[in-house]
Amino acid sequence: MFKSTTSRRAVVRAAAFIALTATAFTSLPAQAQTTLERAKADGYIRVGFANEAPFGFATPDGKLTGEAPEVAKAVLAKMGIKQVDGVLTEFGSLIPGLKAGRFDIIAAGMFINPKRCAEINFSEPSYGIGQAMLVLKGNPKGVKDYSSIKDNPDLKLAVMAGAVEGGYAKDAGVAADQIVSLPDQSSLVAAVQAGRADAAALTALSIADMAKKADGVESTTPFGEVAGKSVKGHGGFGFRKEDTDLLEAFNAELKTFLGSPEHIALVEPLGFGKDYLPNKTTAQLCAGE
Repeated sequence: MFKSTTSRRAVVRAAAFIALTATAFTSLPAQAQTTLERAKADGYIRVGFANEAPFGFATPDGKLTGEAPEVAKAVLAKMGIKQVDGVLTEFGSLIPGLKAGRFDIIAAGMFINPKRCAEINFSEPSYGIGQAMLVLKGNPKGVKDYSSIKDNPDLKLAVMAGAVEGGYAKDAGVAADQIVSLPDQSSLVAAVQAGRADAAALTALSIADMAKKADGVESTTPFGEVAGKSVKGHGGFGFRKEDTDLLEAFNAELKTFLGSPEHIALVEPLGFGKDYLPNKTTAQLCAGE
């Protein structure tokens, strides 16, 4: 039989140390849930929007809709988060509101650019808005883009004074005497209707809206390049810098969803669709490319 050489005092000290250590560990605070973990546990998440149709807005009966909220709802549902609550916010307060925790995602069709990327993280873009031309019904002059105007010196192009389209026309090689500068959208429509211009240029969504509301005119197919350079603005969803797991899970579902029949059917009634799919990545946009 072996006799222990450990003293009673040593045993008491060891027991006290073990008890103290156990108390210290049990008193440590539980690790906080991430935003993704909390949203999955609660079954809902809050998104900020700016009431700007068709990007994100509330209907008269209070329904949250628009391209960004509808895509967000579809993607989040695939992640197991079934309820999406909207927080109406002025556009300029969306990033501060996200960072302050008023909501967890910006779903407002926000354009992705380097300045915003320095403050928050963005999903991959969900859409890209390029240019289009307003023409007479049937497009009798066969106008497709700025090069169509450049290639036919008899054609006139209406642009809005101070807007970027005048510069795009110049970059594409359209002669100065072919450009008609007008003050607003209604005057662009009137010029095309009356034949004072063979086409009018603006962003594709604006042209689509003008064509929808006016008689005798239509939109050309949207295009995203002028003189070899992209003229698309790309919008995505904003996330706090620390919410990396939420962003990664969202992006994984978003990439599969974009361009699918389900996606196109969801956004076409809002004026988007296959002609508005993005052609740049968030990394490119954040780099200013």
